[in-house]
Amino acid sequence: NMAAASAPRPPRPRKEPQPLVIPRSAAEEQRLRLERLMRNPEKTVPIPEKLNEWAPRPPPEFVRDVMGSSAGAGSGEFHVYRHLRRREYQRQDFMDAMAEKQRLDEEFQKKLERNKMIAEEQTAKRRRKRQKLKEKKLQAKKNKLEQKKQEK
Repeated sequence: NMAAASAPRPPRPRKEPQPLVIPRSAAEEQRLRLERLMRNPEKTVPIPEKLNEWAPRPPPEFVRDVMGSSAGAGSGEFHVYRHLRRREYQRQDFMDAMAEKQRLDEEFQKKLERNKMIAEEQTAKRRRKRQKLKEKKLQAKKNKLEQKKQEK
């Protein structure tokens, strides 16, 4: 058994050392990453999934530690209150942020629609102009032909 343990192991294939390259720009960094990916095309590439946004946890269905009706609060009540208040403020801030985001999204969509309409109007205007020119040219051609016929 000792002989098997001391038997020489075949040497592991060495990776060729990669030169250290410090990217000078974002484009160069991108290029280096792509090169590294393309070195082994069979290897799978991890694609990160979109992180779902943080949302406050919903209020509890059943509140267990309701404050008692006896006078005076215990030494721990303030901290309980403080946590509840912090959570409520966080929830309100979240709701405000979501409303603002929705408003901005709607504004953006309206702006897109407006730009699309303006672009379509411009296109229609230019189309009409082209049609007019075309008709003018055709008319001029007809007039020329008429003049030639009259001359003959």
